[in-house]
Amino acid sequence: MGSFHVGCKVENHVDRSKSVRIPKVLVDTGSEPTWLPAAKLEQIGVRREKKDVQFVMANGQHVTRSVGFAIIRVDKYFTIDEVVFAEPGDLLLLGARTLEGLNLAVDPARKKLVALAPCRSREPGEKMINEKPVARFAPRVSCSFDVSAPPRIGRHGMPSSRVSS
Repeated sequence: MGSFHVGCKVENHVDRSKSVRIPKVLVDTGSEPTWLPAAKLEQIGVRREKKDVQFVMANGQHVTRSVGFAIIRVDKYFTIDEVVFAEPGDLLLLGARTLEGLNLAVDPARKKLVALAPCRSREPGEKMINEKPVARFAPRVSCSFDVSAPPRIGRHGMPSSRVSS
């Protein structure tokens, strides 16, 4: 797939007049959180809300970092999210949770972020199947899981549940 970088603007979520531009952040859907330079976050007054949070890096190394909250803007899109206070030597990453909040997806062929279709809310009583509305008063389907039975291993080596209707 390859990798690519984007620029982003980060704002203090309490005082939006305090902001900083980060010119180069690696888009990384394999990283759950977004990692931004601790010095830049401190410069705009982002507080360390969670301290001593453990992370496992891609190389298997365990590190401890602080986490705060910030508004992240990429082009015209923005979201509020947890951000990791990256130390010198850490990669700066735009993680999967931030991408989801921005409602952006990765276009691997063009190596760019693209807008997802807007989320549509359902009408009361409306069922959704494969993202398409179904009759408003479709019969209710109930499923139950037999938790007393041992888990079955599916064809891909993953546990699968027995479903009965």
